[in-house]
Amino acid sequence: MADVIKRELIYLWYYFDVQFRQIAGYYVLGMALGSLISVFGKDRIHGLFAALRSKKLGALGVIPASLLGIASPLCMYGTIPIAASFAEQGMEEDWIAAFMMGSILLNPQLLIYSVALGPAALLIRFVSCFLCGAAAGLCVRFFFKNAGFFSFTRFAEQSNHDTDPNLFLRLLKNMGRNIKATALYFIIGVALSALFQRYVPPDAMAKLFGNRRGFGLLMAATIGVPLYACGGGTIPLLSAWLNSGMSLGSATAFMITGPATKITNLGALKIVLGLRNFIFYIVFVILAALLSGVVVDSW
Repeated sequence: MADVIKRELIYLWYYFDVQFRQIAGYYVLGMALGSLISVFGKDRIHGLFAALRSKKLGALGVIPASLLGIASPLCMYGTIPIAASFAEQGMEEDWIAAFMMGSILLNPQLLIYSVALGPAALLIRFVSCFLCGAAAGLCVRFFFKNAGFFSFTRFAEQSNHDTDPNLFLRLLKNMGRNIKATALYFIIGVALSALFQRYVPPDAMAKLFGNRRGFGLLMAATIGVPLYACGGGTIPLLSAWLNSGMSLGSATAFMITGPATKITNLGALKIVLGLRNFIFYIVFVILAALLSGVVVDSW
């Protein structure tokens, strides 16, 4: 019995080590980039978004708004106070919705992590998240034009942690907070991927997530809800699943529902949306994930 346990531990360590070596470089690079943008580029990105108010873009404003949301390094609890200040300045709600949706689904750090999934998955993740952000803005513009979609009055603004006068120390402190927030989830993700590779047959994954008739997409969209705690932690899992036969469409559905239904994001959104609009948000996310997956698998 001891020999069996020892053998299994050796196998698991082998899978863990291989996966860690494949992913760790992207994790470190993504974390460093995220901290650099947070310390040196955050204000510039938000300034560009604020400058959109002077442009007469109409519905087309959701395009740069979604892109700037993706470029923003802030979490949802950091994004909402920024969005609240834009709303006070008279920013269009559809542009705010596009900015927030883009910010929820993707950020520069997660984009670098996703390089580990291959160029096709990386491109699909970027395009699908951008389009979902723009689509969210358009939905708010046409369905809630006179109703008002957001209510920011109940949300307390967070203090800015990047205040050290020494820029180098400011960057190091930001990276330290980044490591503290993501490292454990990254290790857990690698460990789970090792377990999947050792004990879940590749043909079972192919049958479950490679099905292009809808069931695989629905399953991927569904498991994104409980499994998604941190973007970096899901990259090892997605990498293992894709290598085992998961379709790109199913991966796309997972990459949309996961961050969109992350518990911390939902808690913040419930505060600013109210029950009715929160339900609308959940329905939008599910439909967007399934439609994106169908399009990708049909392409």
